[in-house]
Amino acid sequence: MRGLWVFDEPESALSVPGCLALIGLMHDLVEGGSQIVLSTHSPILAAYPGADLIEVGEWGLRASEYDDLDLVRTWRSFLDSPERYLRHLAVDD
Repeated sequence: MRGLWVFDEPESALSVPGCLALIGLMHDLVEGGSQIVLSTHSPILAAYPGADLIEVGEWGLRASEYDDLDLVRTWRSFLDSPERYLRHLAVDD
């Protein structure tokens, strides 16, 4: 189906396999002539091949490369060392 598709954080209810399935559906839409505007906090969805990435922040809007996106850098940092982010939590044994 050809058209303009606007998605606002569709990953909010999706698992990793669900995000990958959505990428497949998005690919089918684009191949069919559609355009997609997607707002996301998902590094998985931001990795869509060939996407023009625009990052929003205190600077306004700016074009960005995938590896330079704040959401990608933050997720990588967390996954590399979750204890850095969780060390302040009080954990009862």
